Amino acid sequence: MKHIVLTVGALALVIGLLKLAPATASIEAQATSEETAHPAVDPALEALTTPWGEPNLQGMWVHDVEIPLERPDWVGDREFFTEEEIAALDAQRGRWLDHDYRAERGTPHDVSGAYNAVFHLQKETGKRTSLIIDPPDGKMPARTTAYNEKQAAWNEWRLKLLQASEACKNNEGTCGGWKYAPPHPEYFDPAPFYPLGAVNRADGPEDRGNSERCLAGYLPAGGEGTNFSSGQNGFTRRIVQAPGRISMFYDTGQGQSWQRPTILMNGSPHLPSHVKGWWGDSRGHWEEDTLVIDVTNFNEKTSVFGAKENLHMVERFRRTGPKTLEYTVTMEDPTTWLAPWTARVEYSRMDDYPNRFYTDNRCHEGNYGLPALLRGARIEEAEWKAGKGPHPAEICISGCSEKVGAEEDPDQTGNRFRNPFE
Repeated sequence: MKHIVLTVGALALVIGLLKLAPATASIEAQATSEETAHPAVDPALEALTTPWGEPNLQGMWVHDVEIPLERPDWVGDREFFTEEEIAALDAQRGRWLDHDYRAERGTPHDVSGAYNAVFHLQKETGKRTSLIIDPPDGKMPARTTAYNEKQAAWNEWRLKLLQASEACKNNEGTCGGWKYAPPHPEYFDPAPFYPLGAVNRADGPEDRGNSERCLAGYLPAGGEGTNFSSGQNGFTRRIVQAPGRISMFYDTGQGQSWQRPTILMNGSPHLPSHVKGWWGDSRGHWEEDTLVIDVTNFNEKTSVFGAKENLHMVERFRRTGPKTLEYTVTMEDPTTWLAPWTARVEYSRMDDYPNRFYTDNRCHEGNYGLPALLRGARIEEAEWKAGKGPHPAEICISGCSEKVGAEEDPDQTGNRFRNPFE
């Protein structure tokens, strides 16, 4: 039998190598992990033209400044803010926007809309005084009589559901100026409209509005009355191209990401007019270096600044440089506005490897608020019917919030671009 004899020096060398082996393997694994986490940028995404010869719009795009949708009155007819105005607007918003706020403990105000500053973005003011470029005054055209009448009817129905609550009794929240009265006879009746916003009732999930149901993703990338340049919650757009079609994904709001239906580029006509969709029906074509998308066939569950099923939208995307993308959109709805209007947004290309897209709708992740609210409403109804509790209409679950942050926003307008020199 042979014996292996190691000297002290040889033994030390073996032990050292054994100790080194795991470290070396760890370093190699870490290097592999780094390469996986930060892969080399795909040259196909960096090129301004795709391999099949079309303008290359691919990548992740974000609007990294904040610009008002409509031009503030105090600016006059100027297209750009001065440097002094930009600095003053940034300072103003930094003083009173998005501060953590708690109302009196144990009140509805303390739990209604109780999002703190971590859920919102603060962006620097952009140079332009409005996203709207047409009409030239930077203002949205006037609304039609039909729109105003329908909006008034919606507001009246919403207030009927609220009139027996403490909000109307105290003349606060959205009930300001409305009467305080016993529960309205129509409280349990079906809604006369599809309720895009929450109402003071929870007969079903639709009563809670699209935003509360994590369904606030609309084209062009915002919802009812929002600033689609990004606003407080922001959004990022990812564009992927293939011959004959284009895909766009939006990561918007507080985790309310959504995939836009594929944009067909094959010259096919729109779907029949009776076929409606949440994001309409998109048909695209190229006009030299510009992607033009014609969008129709929206349904009544969509609301883009008040326009719904009659909305016609024309979008234009154009690369203006290796890291910049210009987006122009024209809105037309003769039942909502007296004339079409056009807005423009400039996007910046995000780096591909440090950023990740979350394609699930994270708004619902672990969110028990909506089912708990519906369950609570059933309990309240049962207690009322048994004579053990108040009428459900007397309990305020929507429209009861007082304005928050009064110490920073004394006029309580929430105007993000009010005159900072007044």
